[in-house]
Amino acid sequence: MNLAHRYQAVRKHTLALAEPLSDEDCGAQSMPDASPVKWHLAHTTWFFETFILERMERDFAPFHPAFRILFNSYYNGIGEKHPRAQRGLLTRPGMAQVRAYRADVDARVARLLESAPGAELDMLLTLGMQHEQQHQELMLTDVKHLLAQSLLRPAYMALPLPAAAMAPPLEWLPFEGGLTEIGHAGQDFSFDNELPRHKQYVAPFALASRLITNGEYLGFINAGGYANAALWLAEGWDWVRTQNLRAPIYWFQDDQGAWQEFTLHGAQPLDLNRPVAHISLYEADAYAHWAGARLPTEFEWEYAAAQAPVDTGSLHPAGAAGAGLRQMYGQCWQWTSSSYAPYPGFAAADGALGEYNGKFMLNQYVLRGSSCATPEGHARASYRNFFPAGARWQFTGIRLAK
Repeated sequence: MNLAHRYQAVRKHTLALAEPLSDEDCGAQSMPDASPVKWHLAHTTWFFETFILERMERDFAPFHPAFRILFNSYYNGIGEKHPRAQRGLLTRPGMAQVRAYRADVDARVARLLESAPGAELDMLLTLGMQHEQQHQELMLTDVKHLLAQSLLRPAYMALPLPAAAMAPPLEWLPFEGGLTEIGHAGQDFSFDNELPRHKQYVAPFALASRLITNGEYLGFINAGGYANAALWLAEGWDWVRTQNLRAPIYWFQDDQGAWQEFTLHGAQPLDLNRPVAHISLYEADAYAHWAGARLPTEFEWEYAAAQAPVDTGSLHPAGAAGAGLRQMYGQCWQWTSSSYAPYPGFAAADGALGEYNGKFMLNQYVLRGSSCATPEGHARASYRNFFPAGARWQFTGIRLAK
């Protein structure tokens, strides 16, 4: 598929994700960390308008001058920004005008591809598509958090949620470690935080063969895990007590005391075989302590992923390096114990695009893999996702290490 067709496919998929939602759904914001779907639709368009059309289109004129501020996320080099926590107050522009904005920018990008192809345009367009795929995942996680606020517990997806397959026994898979290469290799796309590729020593370790399930996490709850301060990091224990937490964010008990889970398919009986999701680093670390294990470092995770073929949840072929590793991709982002920091020799790009990742390398932790909300083809072994320790509205789960 050529670049123009890939661009069209990415843009159409974003609109398709919004299709099941009402205009009211698309305009609401459930918390400061989440954004309205309408804002996601406009911001991803703003990215192409600002970083491609503004610098490359002859006789450029913005679709609407105010959009430069309204839909700027965090790029100080571009100028003023509408406050993040107030994106839900933007009743104007409406969804019809945002769709018109997308159509206008798409048409102008298509004309630019025909009239002025080149390496710089290809690079910026590829970055913009990868950026939009990140927002496609955020749209789903933000919508889930929004819909969960309603006592109606409405479903985003009309189709029923199929039951998970029986979880196989958890095995401990040994890895020799040693001096290894970490970071993106090759000429395919990567974000700047995956570079430069560098040497890293990894001590011998063992990695759990699969993710922790809802049933296993329920065992932690039933054993008093949320009431045992000895299991928690000090900051995590304060977090639990301040918010009076006793279960993952989307778990609740019905009138008979049975556990339910809110999903994109609406409220469902808790599936004990499904990987536990929407877990904070605090919860993941406490569970690991309870289980007599720990969280992997991001370097252990990447080392193990490099030993095994890419999978989306299935068992690797017998005899392959890393055989037995399941659910590395396509289920839940997996917390690591590694603080989000630059690799040796990291250098942010010049200009506003240099703000993409580097300035967030503080007070956050790295997650690896991908989730059920990650667009197809967006994951890779070197991908570094990152969130603060208390974040749990994303599809984040637990893989143990020893």
